[in-house]
Amino acid sequence: MRRRHLLSLLAVGASPDARPGTAASQVVYPLHDQSGLTQWRYHEELLRQALRRSGAAYEIAESTAPMTQARVLRELANGAGSLDLAWTMTSIEREALLKPVRVPVERGLIGFRLAFVRPEHVDRWKALRSVQELRRYVAGQGMDWPDTEILRANGLPVQGVPRHTTLFEMLRMGRIDYFPRSAFEIDGEVESGMAQGLVIEPHVLLRYPAASYLFVRRGREQLAADLQRGLDAMVADGSFVRLFQQHFGDLIRRHRLRQRTQIVLNNPLLPPETPLHKPGYWFVLD
Repeated sequence: MRRRHLLSLLAVGASPDARPGTAASQVVYPLHDQSGLTQWRYHEELLRQALRRSGAAYEIAESTAPMTQARVLRELANGAGSLDLAWTMTSIEREALLKPVRVPVERGLIGFRLAFVRPEHVDRWKALRSVQELRRYVAGQGMDWPDTEILRANGLPVQGVPRHTTLFEMLRMGRIDYFPRSAFEIDGEVESGMAQGLVIEPHVLLRYPAASYLFVRRGREQLAADLQRGLDAMVADGSFVRLFQQHFGDLIRRHRLRQRTQIVLNNPLLPPETPLHKPGYWFVLD
C-alpha cells in the first residue's frame, strides 16, 4: 500500500501542468516481474513523464496480483477488468481488441533479439549468416506471444509453451536449441538465475520491425489521448530519446548490437497503422 501511495504522489504531485480543479483519475497497470526490473523501471518512468506532460491529473498504481501476459490482455479486453493499461508488443489482433497508443515505447528495441543457448553450441552461431541456416534449429517461445507467429511465418521451427519460465529448462534439456529474447529482457533473466547453465549467444542479432505500445482498455479513450499527447511532447523535446539512452544505452553497447551479424526477419503481424514514417519514434542501428 505504501508503494502504491508513493507512485500516486510521484505521478500527480510532480505534475505542475495538471489541469487545475480536476480530480486525479487512477491508472492501474500490471504488477512488475522481478526478472524484468530494467524495462519495468523504464516503462514506469516513461508512463509517469508522459502523463505529467499531458497536462491531466492521474494517479498511477500497480495491480495487486501477478498476471501472465494472456491474463493481462484478457483484463484489458474486459471492460470491467482491473487494469487500465499495459505495455506489450503490438499485433493486428491486439489492436482490434484494445486501444493502442501508437508510440513505440522502447523505440522498436522489442524487435532486436538475442538468444540464450547452451554453452557447447556457441560456436555453431559464429558462422550463421542467413534465415535458411537458422531453420536447422528449434526456437522456444511463449505460446501466446506475437514473436512465435513471426518466427513461424519466416519458416523457423518454434516450440511454444504457456509459461516462458519453462523454456529455460527445455533449453537446458536440449528440447529446444535457442530461446530468443529482446535485448532489454535478457540481462534481467540472467540476473534472476532463471538462465543458470545457459549463455547469451554473442555473434548474432535477430531483428524484425516491431513495436510495444501502451495499450489502454476500451472506455478510457481520454487516457489514450492524454498519453499520445504526452509522449509526442517527449519526442519533440528530446526527453524520449534521453530516457531511452539512460536506461538502454549501456546494454546496446555491452551486447555489441552494432557489431553482430544481423538476420532480418519479416513481421506479417505488424499493423499497417504502425508509424514507421516517424523517425523520431525509432532506434536505428548506425
